[in-house]
Amino acid sequence: MSDIWWQTAGEGKCDLVLLHGWGLNAQVWDCIVPLLSAQFTLHLVDLPGYGRSQGFGAMTLDEMAERVLAQAPARAVWLGWSLGGLVASRAALMAPERVTALVTVASSPCFSARDGWPGIKPSVLSGFQQQLSEDFQKTVERFLALQTMGTENARQDARRLKSAVLSLPMPSTEALNGGLEILKTADLRAALTALRAPFLRLYGALDGLVPRKIAPLLDAQWPQSRSLIVEKAAHAPFISHPQAFCEALEAFAAGR
Repeated sequence: MSDIWWQTAGEGKCDLVLLHGWGLNAQVWDCIVPLLSAQFTLHLVDLPGYGRSQGFGAMTLDEMAERVLAQAPARAVWLGWSLGGLVASRAALMAPERVTALVTVASSPCFSARDGWPGIKPSVLSGFQQQLSEDFQKTVERFLALQTMGTENARQDARRLKSAVLSLPMPSTEALNGGLEILKTADLRAALTALRAPFLRLYGALDGLVPRKIAPLLDAQWPQSRSLIVEKAAHAPFISHPQAFCEALEAFAAGR
C-alpha cells in the first residue's frame, strides 16, 4: 500500500491532524501553521489522490479514512475542512479511541440537499462531475471561486486557494470524481449522534456551499457538539479570518 504525503510541524503537546477539502492539498494550511505551532504538533496531510499523494484513484469515504488512519498518530485531535470534515468524522466513528476530539470546518455530514435538509443540489455536484471531463482546470477554479464568494477579500482569498492547487501536481480526474461522489452521497447525520468525543463545528456565515442554516439543525440533533459561526467568512474561514479561527480552535482544545 502506497503512503500518502505527510508532514509534521510545530512543538505543541497536542497532536492535530489537518485534512483539506476537495481539489486542494495541505498547502491551504500555510497561513495558520505559524499561529498554531506553539500549542500543537501539526500533522499536514495530502489526502489520497491529491497534491503529493499521487497514485490513488477514486476512493470511498471509508477507504480514505482508513488510509489516513494508517499513518496518523495513536491519539490526536482531528480537524477536517469541507470534504476533509467527512473524512475526519468517518475516522472518529471508525477509531474513536484514536480521535480525542473532532473539529469540522465549513463541512456538513450530508452535503447534498435532501427533503428538509439544506445543502448543495445533487444536480450541481453531478454537473461538476460532467464538467471535469470537459475542462478540468476551469472546473476546479470555478469551485475555488465559490468558496470565497461574498467575503471582504474574496479575490485575494481565492488566489490563495488557487496558489495552493497550482503549486503542486493536480489531482487526477478519477480522484476528483471520487471526491465529488462522496460529497454527493455521504450522509453521516445519524451515525454521528453516537460520537462521544468533544466535537466543534465551525461555519462561515456567508458560505454558499454549506449554508449556516444547518448549524441550528445539528445543534438540536447533536446536543453533545458545539457550533460557532464566523461572521463575514465564507467556505474558508481559516484563510479569511485566521486569527479568529485559531483562537476558537485553541480555546476548544484547551477546554475539552
